[in-house]
Amino acid sequence: MKKIIALALALVVCLAIAATACADASVYYLNFKPEQDAQWQALAKVYTEKTGVPVTVVTAASGQYETTLMAEMEKSECPTLFQVNGPVGLANWTDYCYDLAGTALPGYLTNEAFALKEGDAVKGIAYVIETYGIIANTKLLAKAGYTPADIKDFESLKAVAEDIQARKAELGVDGAFSSAGMDGSSDWRFKTHLANMPIYYEYKADGIGTTGAIKGTYLDNYKKIWDLYINNSTCEPALLASKTGDDSRNEFLAEKAVFFQNGTWEYGSVSALGDENITMLPIYIDAEGEEAQGLCTGTENYWCVNAIADQEDIDATVAFLEWVITSDEGRASMAKEMNFVTPFSTFTGEYAPTNPFVLLDAQMTAEGKNPVSWNFPTMPSEEWKNGVGSALTAYAAGTGEWDAVVSAFVDGWKTEYDLTH
Repeated sequence: MKKIIALALALVVCLAIAATACADASVYYLNFKPEQDAQWQALAKVYTEKTGVPVTVVTAASGQYETTLMAEMEKSECPTLFQVNGPVGLANWTDYCYDLAGTALPGYLTNEAFALKEGDAVKGIAYVIETYGIIANTKLLAKAGYTPADIKDFESLKAVAEDIQARKAELGVDGAFSSAGMDGSSDWRFKTHLANMPIYYEYKADGIGTTGAIKGTYLDNYKKIWDLYINNSTCEPALLASKTGDDSRNEFLAEKAVFFQNGTWEYGSVSALGDENITMLPIYIDAEGEEAQGLCTGTENYWCVNAIADQEDIDATVAFLEWVITSDEGRASMAKEMNFVTPFSTFTGEYAPTNPFVLLDAQMTAEGKNPVSWNFPTMPSEEWKNGVGSALTAYAAGTGEWDAVVSAFVDGWKTEYDLTH
């Protein structure tokens, strides 16, 4: 019976594709995630071979998505499928976001909270739920005489990291943390993901979910974790401006660093060390009650269909997305090759998550740890992030003061918020 139902579902999807995609229709996906470019290219090829509908995938360089999207939207052959990061991104692109409420796509979501709405209009749908923290090499931790259980707050993280740094020659590493690279391929980890931590705790303390004027209540805590990263690293702080995401990853893979701030999307790379040798720790910043804190879990990845595209291309794009989340080829690619945790009801059984970082997040939550929400989609603009990133880089290099980071964070927030509202 299950096989009959599966065949019937596949037939319905194929008929829907055939009905909606005309001979001249095409799909152009501007992909946000460079680490999944190869998988999207392969999936596009399979779909075109099956349906005859051309699917082009262009992947923006890391940290350059918004700039690339603006440039591509000005072309005659503009993306039919793109992404926004949440309410702030939607505010910039709402006129380009086709209302998906009348399509089948929202019906596949496991929770309507994963639909990005404007009134009753569904302007985007989340396609991946992600988790990040501090990825740790448990084999190297053990060599230094520690286990992950020894790290339960900022104080213990600091003690372990500084001990490893002091004994790095003995342990055969170059530093406790892989380089906190601040070039465009890496700085998002700190001007966005790490910056989420003081925002999370401020929002939590004030009982809010967004603000037009951040107070910076936890910026001293932000300084503590940033100082820990840059002073216990594989390189001198002054060199961070030129260090890339690849540098940081490769240092961790070469076992020259014990800790590497990143997320579930990196599992495909770090799994080379063996699942038994890797884990993920919460990012501690010396905030009160952080011993009950879990990993950072959320999304800033919402698919949007271009409302200004020709209707046949809109229909073809919707059909492509439906195929991706219902077909064996699409689900296998997203679940097993891209290692995505998706919010779609079709990802069960063999397509359920197997990423150990994802399972660890679920375990921590089941044990009563509080997941850290993703609040960075409320950051007022990309320009704000760049200002914070520049100030962090100058501070690390010794050419700037921490007060400049505070100013970029607090004053810059209000300036950018006022410009966009």
